[in-house]
Amino acid sequence: MSSNGGASPEQDVRDGSLAGFASIERLLENYVPLEKLAEVRRVMYGHNSGGLVRQLTLPEEMYAEAGIASLDLRGYSFAAASEQLRGPRIVRAAVIQNAIVAPTTAPYSKQLDAIHKRIHDIIDLAAQAEVNVLCLQEAWTMPFAFCTREREWCEFAECAETGPSTQLLQVLAKQHNMVIVSPILERDSTHGDVLWNTAVVIGNKGNLIGKHRKNHIPRVGDFNESTYYLEGDTGHPVFETAFGRIGVNICYGRHHPLNWMAFGLNGAEIVFNPSATVGELSEPMWSIEARNAAIANSYYVAAINRVGTEVFPNAFTSGDGKPEHKAFGHFYGSSYFAAPDASRTPGLSRNKDGLLIADLDLNLCRQIRDRWGFQLTARHKMYAELLNDYIEPDFEPQIIRDPTL
Repeated sequence: MSSNGGASPEQDVRDGSLAGFASIERLLENYVPLEKLAEVRRVMYGHNSGGLVRQLTLPEEMYAEAGIASLDLRGYSFAAASEQLRGPRIVRAAVIQNAIVAPTTAPYSKQLDAIHKRIHDIIDLAAQAEVNVLCLQEAWTMPFAFCTREREWCEFAECAETGPSTQLLQVLAKQHNMVIVSPILERDSTHGDVLWNTAVVIGNKGNLIGKHRKNHIPRVGDFNESTYYLEGDTGHPVFETAFGRIGVNICYGRHHPLNWMAFGLNGAEIVFNPSATVGELSEPMWSIEARNAAIANSYYVAAINRVGTEVFPNAFTSGDGKPEHKAFGHFYGSSYFAAPDASRTPGLSRNKDGLLIADLDLNLCRQIRDRWGFQLTARHKMYAELLNDYIEPDFEPQIIRDPTL
């Protein structure tokens, strides 16, 4: 047995590892014989154009800088079949997962400055690879304090159009010719200073393209988010950018198949899923949901999760019978890309900041639609009629009862 294999559950909680390993991939590489590992990966990650998703060659100096910054840097490339009437439509996309930099006890200005600098540096690194579209994690500017129900954390909220995070990223987007998706806690001063969980989409010229507000709000475990904001009012917008049509399905929305479907109906080619979720609650779902969405809707999905354990100054409870505590649990990272052909990349580390870059040939979206015909056979009208009936108070389920009962 490897020396890494003896890690205790208590150690895993402390260092964010999985049985002493940074990811499930590293664990499998350690224990599965090399001649069998290819079949394990085929089942876990699928095949793209006849084989595993290929690794992307990035500049050596990027890896050197990532090592100094303690950053998990990975690159992959999804291919599509060559076509006679269309050339390849390759978009280089990226996601960033990160822990908070300053402790939750630090002055809020220090926390914000520290995370701004960290993200600025990682975006600059992504620019060395000429990334076209980049998405940050949910509420990236702050600790995920929505477990506490304490109102002082509302100070991190900012205007989606003119806030300091938007202004910072507008400069970087223009400088690097990069579309940037920035999920923040939004304060809507036009409508009574109410808060929203919002993704701001910034164009590659530094312009504001638009924003989307989180559609589904969790009320499970420590995720007491409805204390701060409620369900969004922006529908399922798809943003047509210089590098393709993108949607943003924020966090808990990934548990709702119709939410994914709506972005597809509106024409998305890439859907980002910026999230903040912990191992005890959702990790068995994590590797499944984004991949399923990519398959069912014939688009690419980028699943993004923060990392680290955030400890808050005051203990809190959540009405779930657990004793009071000061932390959600471990945010397990493991961010990855999934493609419409059922292939996906390995995930980033469970316990380390990371930058994941992927070349996406958008032609694959239509090729998979043509091959599988999911949209052709979807029967939208039939389901629309069912849903229209279901939302009425006099709805009766279509149950055929066994007459012998």
